[in-house]
Amino acid sequence: MWLIELQEICEKEYQNPAAGQALVREMQIEWNEAHSRGEMSDELFQGLDRRAFRLLRATPEEWLRWLDDIEFWKPGWRGDDGTPNAE
Repeated sequence: MWLIELQEICEKEYQNPAAGQALVREMQIEWNEAHSRGEMSDELFQGLDRRAFRLLRATPEEWLRWLDDIEFWKPGWRGDDGTPNAE
């Protein structure tokens, strides 16, 4: 649910990375609260946090590449060298 929500929010703001990044920051607050209440597993929290890290540091071009990176949105994505997969 959380991963799908993150992807949907980012997709809605695909043309406006700054607005999308602001929404990602807001979601991070929700994740932290849910995790601290025990409503989110450590693994899910870490996966979402890794994605947020990439999205929040992305240039507008990288933002679009992350959104198009199918592997990035799959459950269990662990990260890589920090760059979107070129497809």
